[in-house]
Amino acid sequence: MIQVLSSAWALLVGMGLLMVGNGMQGTLLGIRGAIENFSTFEMSIVMSAYFVGFLGGSRLAPGMIRRVGHVRVFAALASLISAVMILYPTFPNLIVWTFGRVLIGFCFSAVYVVAESWLNNAADNSNRGQALSLYMIVQTLGIVISQALLLTADPSGFVLFVIPSILVSLAITPILLSISPTPAFDTTKPMSLRELVSFSPLGCVGMFLLGGVFSAQFGMASVYGAEAGLSVAQISIFVATFFVGSVVLQFPIGWISDRMNRRTLIAIVSGIGALGSILGMFMGHVYPILLVSAFVVGGMSNPLYSLLIAHTNDFLEHEDMAAASGGMVFINGLGAILGPIITGWMMGTALGPGGFYLFTAVLFISLTFYATYRSTQRDVVGVDDTGDFIPLTASATAVAVEFAQEVAIEAELEPENSP
Repeated sequence: MIQVLSSAWALLVGMGLLMVGNGMQGTLLGIRGAIENFSTFEMSIVMSAYFVGFLGGSRLAPGMIRRVGHVRVFAALASLISAVMILYPTFPNLIVWTFGRVLIGFCFSAVYVVAESWLNNAADNSNRGQALSLYMIVQTLGIVISQALLLTADPSGFVLFVIPSILVSLAITPILLSISPTPAFDTTKPMSLRELVSFSPLGCVGMFLLGGVFSAQFGMASVYGAEAGLSVAQISIFVATFFVGSVVLQFPIGWISDRMNRRTLIAIVSGIGALGSILGMFMGHVYPILLVSAFVVGGMSNPLYSLLIAHTNDFLEHEDMAAASGGMVFINGLGAILGPIITGWMMGTALGPGGFYLFTAVLFISLTFYATYRSTQRDVVGVDDTGDFIPLTASATAVAVEFAQEVAIEAELEPENSP
């Protein structure tokens, strides 16, 4: 761990500041949209735009890095993020906000590619798993901390937009001043989606459904809070609770996944997520119960992401795992684009704010039934023959998924290589 910190501290500090900025602007826009009288459906378009940009950035970033290098890409895109954050309160317009969210999503996706490939290069076989865990913890803590900063000023003013802009600008500083060498960049040729689906139908369907769940959490939770009449403090705690649940429950579910049939566990975890959503839909007017629901939904959805990747890897050869990573992220991104739009439409009907939780409940239930169905279509992979569960967050790019797969392969081969 010390070796990872010494070689990648600048990157981790920079990513932490970036995640605080990203977490603030995501929640703040949902609150400010209500103040500016945006409709629920208009806000769903704005929130969906982030995932359009994110998907595009994950595809184009590798070429940018190969042309100009990690540091220049990181600095240029962080500067663009900082500028866009100031544009939001200056031009409270649907077109401007939508275009800004596309840019923000594109930039953050590319920045994640830079960070994850850099971190992978800084780690070695002995600490690769620790490096990935540390990176994911920094990401999640950044978003949780960002929610507390929303209480420092009035959301109807400029200050709360200036704070994330400053933090993103500061994130560049440790990267540019670091003397750590930047890595060479290369990517694996992706596997076709047809091949990926043939290897793991459950992994692909689950990734698509989870994309909708994640984008609803990250994009529409604050819109839900504003529509439900929650205060800024209540909204910030509500949004943070999703991510607290993901941190607390990620490792226990991961531990269980290495000791039982993963398809069965996917069905169970999805079912619990559905129950948490139903609880929020019917009892969301009671704030403590609303927080319990957010904790359960966040705590089930994030481990499911890692579970589906681990399940897919169980049916892949080692040499195919890296190629599969890009396809898994792409499928998840497609679901994420549709998530806010469908959620916004459901919330704009007679369902009201409850449409937010009805949407996640439907997705969780669909995954529960499909995982159960797939259990009848294929032989169970023995626990001894499965790879290790490696925790990931939903914002992970194909580079991080490939990184996690390297960790899983090394963990699986370690007993064979030991005397």
